[in-house]
Amino acid sequence: MNLEEILKDVIEISKNAGHEILKIYNDKKKFKEVSFKDDNSPLTLADKAANKIICDTLKLLTPDIPLLSEEGLKTKYNERKHWNEFWLIDPLDGTKEFIKRNGEFTVNIALIKNGKPILGVVHAPVLNMTWYGGMNLGSYKINKNQSIEKINVIKKIDNNKTIKIVSSRSHANNPKLDAYISKYKNYQLIKMGSSIKICLVADGSAHFYPRFGPTMEWDTGAAHAVVKYAGGNIINMNSNIELSYNKSSLLNPEFLVNNEKNIKHEN
Repeated sequence: MNLEEILKDVIEISKNAGHEILKIYNDKKKFKEVSFKDDNSPLTLADKAANKIICDTLKLLTPDIPLLSEEGLKTKYNERKHWNEFWLIDPLDGTKEFIKRNGEFTVNIALIKNGKPILGVVHAPVLNMTWYGGMNLGSYKINKNQSIEKINVIKKIDNNKTIKIVSSRSHANNPKLDAYISKYKNYQLIKMGSSIKICLVADGSAHFYPRFGPTMEWDTGAAHAVVKYAGGNIINMNSNIELSYNKSSLLNPEFLVNNEKNIKHEN
């Protein structure tokens, strides 16, 4: 498999999904059609439309690689534990931001191999921006004017300067977060929705992102690849080991997104 060619295809797929999302986002009638899943999280027509485009296209592109999507049928662990490679998809990450109409939502597509992301694309339809990265390829950002720039995390934190910390817009006022950032005297809190938070660390717009609220594997997989190949990573706060995927429970632990320093890796 040529990862670079696959990456180009996945960027195109994410943009096509984003186009469908925008059609519903801008349709006053369809936009209001919201249902709720068993966990009481919202589900829009845009979630469903984007999921269909992504899954149908990936099945044609890589018929032998299984799919795991937030909005698809959930394969039981007894079957997927044998997967050494699979697509991990969140067709519309930040549905709450979609409903709030603040534009801070994304299309997330990741390729996971042996529990680690080897490719990831994060596309923000309203912002018309895309972040992507791949193993041995580095990470990049496609700006609004469609110019492409290589991105890297901030390598060193200077405590004499303002520390930029990303936090969730929909999960604010977290006591653990307040305690964590209290050790910094001079900081700026950047509130953002969806996996854009991770991408802000990847492209050097922020220093780090501590996450204490619940997230699922499809929330982080794509952006994990972006930050990883930009010189950073996502680590489990409890073990200081890189986040892994295709666990028996798809729930992520509390994590920190930052540069590569002091991160342990599982063999």
